[in-house]
Amino acid sequence: MDAVQIYQNVQDHYGSASKSDNVEYGRTVAKSFGYSEEELASIPEEANLGLSCGNPLAIASLREGETVIDLGSGAGFDVFLAAKNVGPSGRAIGVDMNPDMLARANTNKENSGVKNIHFVQSQITNIALGSGIADCLISNCVINLVPEEEKQLVFNEMFRLLKPGGRVALSDILARQPLPDNIQNDIALYVGCIAGASQVHEYEKYLADAGFKDTLIADTHSDLNVYLDTDEDGKRRTESKEQWGQNGCCGPRTVPCCGGPPKTGGEDLNTLPNMDSIDLNEWAGSYKIFAVKP
Repeated sequence: MDAVQIYQNVQDHYGSASKSDNVEYGRTVAKSFGYSEEELASIPEEANLGLSCGNPLAIASLREGETVIDLGSGAGFDVFLAAKNVGPSGRAIGVDMNPDMLARANTNKENSGVKNIHFVQSQITNIALGSGIADCLISNCVINLVPEEEKQLVFNEMFRLLKPGGRVALSDILARQPLPDNIQNDIALYVGCIAGASQVHEYEKYLADAGFKDTLIADTHSDLNVYLDTDEDGKRRTESKEQWGQNGCCGPRTVPCCGGPPKTGGEDLNTLPNMDSIDLNEWAGSYKIFAVKP
């Protein structure tokens, strides 16, 4: 897959995801990755589309008055939480390339009345913001969607945007082992955040080459199968995977991964062999990533 094809499929997939209204699915996914009931109750429920693969705010240590930028901010889920942490004297800026996601995010902002939030339409490889403006950069399950040949650009942009002493606090899906060609070349698994996942050593190199120090990358051991095993009512399956494929809400199981709840049609798991019994945790994991700009 070339970069143009990848970006178009990502745009289409997340444009569709922006119209989701499966609140309970989003709550189940978010709670499985460490968000508390209190956090979920404190923001517009329409901001949570079930696209998380971790909770970057848990390691960001945001402080009053800071400026934080969220790369790939979607409908604003982490931006609203960050805005509360930095307070009225701080700023929370969301960056996303998808116009449908930004429209939903701005509607959420207007309805919430929160004043210290701003959304910017931009690709995260070339961000339309000035240099040295942020104390912290966060991102949640987005960098894996960037084509491999452009990923270094994302880390370079993070470094550019941060003030000296600033930090990155990321949640992302990374590959546990080299992915076979049939997974890497499957567009359903790409927009589902699996096929484009880097390995830990590649992330370490991206960060080092951008100039970051004090890097920490750790597996959270969260269960990625929550994406496949959760129905639109937010309930986890109890049957075997084979039974779920036959009896679950989606008929033949689909790959929503970080792209929303299972649905009929869309990206079919059966595009790959033996996908009725796939275990996403075998191939990839949810990782937390922290690094500092000297």
